[in-house]
Amino acid sequence: MARPATPRDPYEVLGVPRGADEGQIKKAFRSLARELHPDVNTDDPQAEEKFKQAAEAYEILSDPERRATYDRYGHEGLRSGGYQPNFDQFGSLGDLFEAFFGAGGGVFGGGFRGAASGADVGVELDLDLAQAAAGGVFTVTYEAVDRCEHCHGNGAEPGTPIETCERCGGAGRRQAVARTPFGQVMRTVACDACGGDGRIATQPCADCRGKGMVMATRTVGVEVPAGIADGQRVRIGGRGSVGDAGAPAGDLYVLIAVREDERFVREGDDLITVLDVPAPLAALGSSMDVPTLSGTASVDVAPGTQPGEIITLRGEGMPRLQRHGHGDLRVVVNVQIPRRLSDEQRSLLQALSATITEDNMRADESMFSRLRRSLHFHHNQ
Repeated sequence: MARPATPRDPYEVLGVPRGADEGQIKKAFRSLARELHPDVNTDDPQAEEKFKQAAEAYEILSDPERRATYDRYGHEGLRSGGYQPNFDQFGSLGDLFEAFFGAGGGVFGGGFRGAASGADVGVELDLDLAQAAAGGVFTVTYEAVDRCEHCHGNGAEPGTPIETCERCGGAGRRQAVARTPFGQVMRTVACDACGGDGRIATQPCADCRGKGMVMATRTVGVEVPAGIADGQRVRIGGRGSVGDAGAPAGDLYVLIAVREDERFVREGDDLITVLDVPAPLAALGSSMDVPTLSGTASVDVAPGTQPGEIITLRGEGMPRLQRHGHGDLRVVVNVQIPRRLSDEQRSLLQALSATITEDNMRADESMFSRLRRSLHFHHNQ
């Protein structure tokens, strides 16, 4: 993620007053670091960028000379003096924390895992509206990194030896120097020769080329809750790519794509449909059928029904996701004016129009009043 064009005020980032002492600054930084710790903050894609901002703020405010420069001249003064934050050398958020707080994870007292967890995998599941309403178990097929069955994940051809990595001495980790606000510190990184395993196959597996992992196609059942909406996700823990050296597997995220339905438009838990009513029936009143998720329902079109009026069928909408009950079905009346008339129909309409008086056209609410009420309602949604 690209760093922001305009650096933020370090006091604002750490949430401390401009007169804060060294203890307050350190306490604020550690408190913020707890919130961004990779072991508890797995769902925020901006966690790494937020920690970089916090680390930069701490670097500035924990150094008396830098802080004085910033207080007088701002970020421009720091750049003029040669200060330039550089946290892009670290490969992950875990590496950043290890550099600041040591391999023991000084924020919580727990260490970081030596092997990398498996990557999350995403797949799309297409449903129609009726399936989204009913929910159920649906199958998805996707590709993910899996353990190589030929070598059972050890990266060596069966029957061939696996030797200790000479570069790390079998530890799978090695020490590297990193610059932090606390000065130069040693941080532990995965060995680049053995990938953190501590061992190297003398004859790499022919199927996985010594990696111990291959791309595999999987098919799993996904339990989709009733009432799910387009764009929502279902998470299945541990069904993503496998991790290194026994580390936890990633998760599978199923993105729901609900196809458009020619009968309905969805608005939250409500469904909206259009009922075409011939003008004479709108004037006289009628009973007509409308589509529902489960079939059809009969609605009463009151005499004198106007174009755009809404008839609401309670509980005929979508199930409320992870709650009881259903939304409503809103039926919008579309009064159809005949376009082609026979001579007899034209004569009948002419005879009718001659009898229409102002009393026949009087409404309880004017068109402008209804328009204002409608606009006010949608404005407050």
